[in-house]
Amino acid sequence: MARKKQTEKPKKNTIPNAYIAGAGVVEEEKITDTLEKNYMPYAMSVIISRALPEIDGFKPSHRKLLYTMYKMGLLTGNLTKSANVVGQTMRLNPHGDSAIYETMVRLARGNEALLHPYVQSKGNFGKAYSRDMAYAASRYTEVKLEPICNELFRDIDKDTVDFVPNYDNTMQEPTLFPATFPTVLVNANVGIAVSMASSVCPFNLAEVCETAIAVLKNPEHDILSTLKGPDFPGGGFLYYNESELQKIYETGRGSVTVRSKWTYNKADNCLEITEIPYSTTIEAIKDKIVDCIKQGKLREVSYVRDETDIDGLKIAIDLKRGSDPEKVMQKLFRMTPLQDNYSCNFNILVGGAPKVMGVREILEEW
Repeated sequence: MARKKQTEKPKKNTIPNAYIAGAGVVEEEKITDTLEKNYMPYAMSVIISRALPEIDGFKPSHRKLLYTMYKMGLLTGNLTKSANVVGQTMRLNPHGDSAIYETMVRLARGNEALLHPYVQSKGNFGKAYSRDMAYAASRYTEVKLEPICNELFRDIDKDTVDFVPNYDNTMQEPTLFPATFPTVLVNANVGIAVSMASSVCPFNLAEVCETAIAVLKNPEHDILSTLKGPDFPGGGFLYYNESELQKIYETGRGSVTVRSKWTYNKADNCLEITEIPYSTTIEAIKDKIVDCIKQGKLREVSYVRDETDIDGLKIAIDLKRGSDPEKVMQKLFRMTPLQDNYSCNFNILVGGAPKVMGVREILEEW
């Protein structure tokens, strides 16, 4: 019987005389094919599994950490060393201990990054308003879950959410939390993915719950009447721009302006800043003021120092004799991050797909 004629495999395009030691022959391939084959899976992974929050208000790293703490009995038990939690979280989150601990730090009460923290903390957790104030290592700090987490895990064991296997198929983890309040709007969430980003500003818990109830009763409810505006954990004064807020509530995009809180100390002839915009840090403000002094734009200021201590944030700005504190503050607001904008981009994952939504749509999805 005659042998079947084997069809020759098409030869790949190789570049003549192109050879890399230890790697082999260099093949010619369209850059679009390379990107689609090698970069697209990575980009999708960052968008879906890392950078953007889901409708329950959490990114996968947050969810894995909090669920681990829940399974460890830290909802009602005593505080435990942060290192214990970090080690246990590695069963769900295949990352280094420093990355997991950094996630925990941001969720902790001591860091002051969230309006309603999920982790009760003991020890030095740094501060969200300081770039250089380092947090202590995980072996020195202690944590447990805050009482508000009862609302995240209520009825989680009663088939309320889907569970999936973890990365090595040894245990199950929830895809979402059955949160009893719209957590996605209560705590700030910022993420940078590939070709897209998310920035959700925090709102007052009571106002969010009141708005959610009102929307359930009446889908045409005027959201601005119950949700007055963003509520930042760092404090400060919010410029009330009704048209801009309406735009944010309807489209999920826009920006709000926050101004620092200050007082004038007549005895020391200095300005004392006690609350700053959420989007900046003490160091960024000091650097900008020093820069303006060097350029001769702030001749009224003689010195600026950080007096932050156990009582909280404080920046002191010494004035030269005869300077008008009110006029100096107006210049500082104009030239430094003592007045800053927070850009909103409510880009949230719904069913595994990113979607920019207004407040009403977010509440409906929740």
